[in-house]
Amino acid sequence: MKVAAEVCPICGGSGWKSVTSDRRVVRCECRLKSRAESLLTGARIPKRYEHCELSNFEFDGPHRNLASARMAACKFVEDYPLDSTGLLLIGSIGVGKTHLAVGIIKELVLGKGIPCLFYDYRELLKQIQNSYNDSVKATELDVLRPVFETELLVLDELGAVKPTEWVWDTVSLILNTRYNDSRTTIITTNYPDDAARDSNANSEFARAQRAARGETLGDRIGERMRSRLHEMCRIVKMEGADFRQTYRSASFR
Repeated sequence: MKVAAEVCPICGGSGWKSVTSDRRVVRCECRLKSRAESLLTGARIPKRYEHCELSNFEFDGPHRNLASARMAACKFVEDYPLDSTGLLLIGSIGVGKTHLAVGIIKELVLGKGIPCLFYDYRELLKQIQNSYNDSVKATELDVLRPVFETELLVLDELGAVKPTEWVWDTVSLILNTRYNDSRTTIITTNYPDDAARDSNANSEFARAQRAARGETLGDRIGERMRSRLHEMCRIVKMEGADFRQTYRSASFR
């Protein structure tokens, strides 16, 4: 039983409020807030990024080159779901890709009630691998089902795991399933959006070449999946100072 302090003064705990102008009822704000809070918890935003919002993303001073990326994020939220094309956020370490992605999740969850899910690419692959262990109760499908079905998925640090045939097959399964089901995906990656340049991408010589010149997104996920991302997402390139390095430097002054 609810105590008096817990009962909403507007709806009396029913979850519905009347609209006097046309004698109909609509969901009370208390239920909408409760659902938003539940969706936000279910989004799996890591504690490290819980503070991230579009409103506190820095895009002036040394970070002024990031203004267009923040504008693209705000435009994405404004147009969603009428325009459900995803985003591919590309940039070096520390420019704020994950901050923008989390900020988008918060705006969509709290402002529009959109179910979202955040997954670090490395963590997701590890959970899938762990599901093959007989001692783990979760199956591969248990891990992948929410990834397939969530309305909006943020896949952070795509390409961060050493490419193998299993990794490529898993990435293909995730991206193709979401593409075929017309679900929206936001990707972040540290790798430049260039094609794989080696005909035998996993040979010892090819790996040595990549180490010498720096790897591309095509090298890390394969050209077919890179091409699929171009169908699924708009490209947003982010260039700027490393936020984390700037913070560390300032803290020692």
